[in-house]
Amino acid sequence: MTVDVIAAAAVGDWQAQLRAAITSPAQLAAALALDPAHFGDSAGAAADFALRVPQPFLARMRRGDPDDPLLRQVMAAGVELQAAPGFNDDPVGEVAEANPRPGIVRKYAGRALLLVAGGCAVNCRYCFRRHFPYGENALSRAECDAALTWLADEDDIEELILSGGDPLLAGDRYLAELVDALHRLPRLKTLRVHTRLPVVIPDRVTAGLLDALDRDGLRTVLVLHANHGNEIDRAVQGACERLRGRGITLLNQAVLLAGVNDSADALAGLSDALWDAGVLPYYLHLLDPVRGAAHFAVPDDRAQRLVGELATRKPGYLVPRLVREVPGAASKRELAPAYPA
Repeated sequence: MTVDVIAAAAVGDWQAQLRAAITSPAQLAAALALDPAHFGDSAGAAADFALRVPQPFLARMRRGDPDDPLLRQVMAAGVELQAAPGFNDDPVGEVAEANPRPGIVRKYAGRALLLVAGGCAVNCRYCFRRHFPYGENALSRAECDAALTWLADEDDIEELILSGGDPLLAGDRYLAELVDALHRLPRLKTLRVHTRLPVVIPDRVTAGLLDALDRDGLRTVLVLHANHGNEIDRAVQGACERLRGRGITLLNQAVLLAGVNDSADALAGLSDALWDAGVLPYYLHLLDPVRGAAHFAVPDDRAQRLVGELATRKPGYLVPRLVREVPGAASKRELAPAYPA
């Protein structure tokens, strides 16, 4: 299926766009007029961790450029199959230490995370959950009710995070019912949603979704995930405008990735694009050491220098905090910027 056919079949319907996503490295390379051989054993890498790229995200990539920063995030490549010391299937200790019952991740005081969906609209090659046991954490309606009962019994949870995969893969009606149920949690004040879908398929921000998230009695924060300014086009800006129109706070968390955004120019461009869309940079994560992603790693000292240089170019509200996730730690660990002399 060609890109033009996919686009014609799917405009305006986020679920159709999701179904029409490219799922083979050869098809992705062909859509961008690239030689598949450039990426090594991409078929083997895709067999280890599936490739998925919807057309709206593909449309923002540069044809003929194998180093396009959006393509690099999602194209399966043979380098993923190379073993790297310290890189493993549970890089932040969620499975071993923080998965107390199916569908729940509990790492930090006052917060808990509910795994709403096990899939994503796009499979990012650096994903720290690329080997997470979603099958063991899938929630039926009854299991979701049991998870909510468990959450209600925890005496300190003031914020609940909807995550996955991507929680916005769930339908509008299901999300509305879930948010209604969350209102019954006795101490809950804030609902946070971690999602890449409004960036990858902006049409996901439907009237039904806005109604589901716009409920009296809970503050709603939506944390997007964009790593490069080229990800944010007019359609993404429109999706963000619709969300802001319902009083939803918009933040962004990015991952620092070699060959994608590891320059001060790229980070400044990302901050500018986010601000134009009404989104504040929140976190810039150092790469979690997940098996298959070592080629994206940026050394700590270089990351600190990049954020230090970014701070000389942009006001403080456009400089994200540089952080690392540490298994078993009580919070994320912030790394101080290294400012130019």
